Amino acid sequence: MEKRLWLDPTRIHPMSMPDGTAIPQVVYLNQVIDHPRMEIGDFSYYHNFEVLEDYASALAPYLFPLSPEKLVIGKFCQIAHGVRFVTSSANHDMSGFSTYPFSNFTMAPDLSEEDLKALFNIPGRKGDTVVGHDVWIGMEAMILPGVTIGDGAIIGARSVVTRDVAPYQKVAGNPAQERGARFAPDVIAALQKMAWWHWPTETIKAHLAAITGADLAALAAVAEHVAADANQA
Repeated sequence: MEKRLWLDPTRIHPMSMPDGTAIPQVVYLNQVIDHPRMEIGDFSYYHNFEVLEDYASALAPYLFPLSPEKLVIGKFCQIAHGVRFVTSSANHDMSGFSTYPFSNFTMAPDLSEEDLKALFNIPGRKGDTVVGHDVWIGMEAMILPGVTIGDGAIIGARSVVTRDVAPYQKVAGNPAQERGARFAPDVIAALQKMAWWHWPTETIKAHLAAITGADLAALAAVAEHVAADANQA
């Protein structure tokens, strides 16, 4: 039987049953999120046990349209049920004696956009939260403000990620600790240089064995053909 591989970045529900019935709990994030402070690459999917009305709020509940920071997620990321990104706009001012956000309770109809933006301008705030490409984030993991997760990393279920994660590193726990690199340093460098996630979709589909396998030479051979085609274009 011929296998069906859609790899269509415009699909909302990219997974389906053998009879073709779409699985509604799985979505391509950039097809269900339209948020001015979120950037999400193609083919990055999220699975939730229930169909949601607001995926942006489920993933990053404290990221608002006027927030200074962004949430950036690369291509081909795999995000499991219950994952939360706690972005910088969730932070309270810790520079004084009390952390109570009194200013949040001063909303009025005449409050200007600049006044609203000023509410987020607190000392020690973090910057953007960035997730690389082909990152797997396990169930109910929590990513704290300003963290950068490198390409190919794996975040264990219910981990609390408080600091940057290097490419192709495995982390788990609370706070998340390094559990070892997935590959040797030279292999990691080669994978990042080849960056298969940027290849044309048809090339990816044609060479899944090399992408999902562990033969670096086979993947490098494909990368050479991709580079040659790009130079001729």
